[in-house]
Amino acid sequence: MSENSPDLEDDTGTYESGLPGFLGTIDVFISKVEAVMLAMGVILMAVNTCVNVIARFVFGEGLFFSGEINRILIILITFAGIGYAARHGRHIRMSAIYDALPVKGRKILMIVIALFTSVVMFFLCYHSYGYIETLYGRGRILPALGFEIWWIYIWAPVGFAITGIQYFLTAIKNFTSKDVYLSTGVVDGYADTESEV
Repeated sequence: MSENSPDLEDDTGTYESGLPGFLGTIDVFISKVEAVMLAMGVILMAVNTCVNVIARFVFGEGLFFSGEINRILIILITFAGIGYAARHGRHIRMSAIYDALPVKGRKILMIVIALFTSVVMFFLCYHSYGYIETLYGRGRILPALGFEIWWIYIWAPVGFAITGIQYFLTAIKNFTSKDVYLSTGVVDGYADTESEV
């Protein structure tokens, strides 16, 4: 298929939720927050790394805080990215048994998978919050930047919560529609378009 083919869809535009009403509004809002977090995180990491390399070669000494900033940004990108992957149906799937089922069986299994994954994400959110409380109690600080280390791990429970919400919304989408959905906007399938995976 050529690049100019009208059959190809562009997934870089604005995100439109497949959910009705208030749930769709929540879904779109979360997607915008994720997009900003991911874009800013990647851009800031690239700029930070480039500036550090230039400083090392031009001035003979890199930025002493560059490693800590990249560590913070990697954590941010990782936990914002899990929600993004769930929203766009880009998560890894082991689908041999799933693909062998009829449509009704795939729909039921997708609902079970989405609900179970949502519960696991909220479970991880709860325990990551407990981990942050432990770090807060220890009072450790980042040596270069000088602020408490628990701040950089706030993205873990936020990312798990967003992903849990996304999988819960996927289960609702599968309950309310006739097609099988990998996420609220991605139909299950193996077509050449981006909307069907």
